[in-house]
Amino acid sequence: MRLLLIADTHIPNRARDLPARVWAEVDRADAVIHAGDWVEPGLLDALEERAGWVIGCWGNNDGAELRRRLPERAEVTLEGLRFTVVHETGAATGREARMAREYPDCDVLVFGHSHIPWDSTARTGLRLLNPGSPTDRRRQPYCTYMTAEVHNATLTDVTLHQLQRRA
Repeated sequence: MRLLLIADTHIPNRARDLPARVWAEVDRADAVIHAGDWVEPGLLDALEERAGWVIGCWGNNDGAELRRRLPERAEVTLEGLRFTVVHETGAATGREARMAREYPDCDVLVFGHSHIPWDSTARTGLRLLNPGSPTDRRRQPYCTYMTAEVHNATLTDVTLHQLQRRA
């Protein structure tokens, strides 16, 4: 199962649309995971039309309609691997231990909010992934997104992709 991981798209505030490379990944993915801050429901509509499966949560910049349509915390099992998708996880310091305590029944935690890519593993084995943002790099050198593969309860080929610099 091929996954596309994105977050913090902030459309239309930070960009009019996803970059073409990200839409190409949508077409290749079996599931798209979005960790919040969509801003307007149009992107959710477009992804639901085009993607095989959309798994997402709302973020702090998402209004009433997105909060009605999406959970604050999405949980799904893919190929035997338990995923949780949330927007915020708090400070980077102590994140692994804190999230391992908060999500003891989770194998992979996908989160956003900071626009800063993150890939680490807690001592409990919980994998924490933040794909950054494909549309708003903030203080990062590049806009980013992630892809990964899941097969037989194993996450492989986690790749952070950099997009052309945006101002």
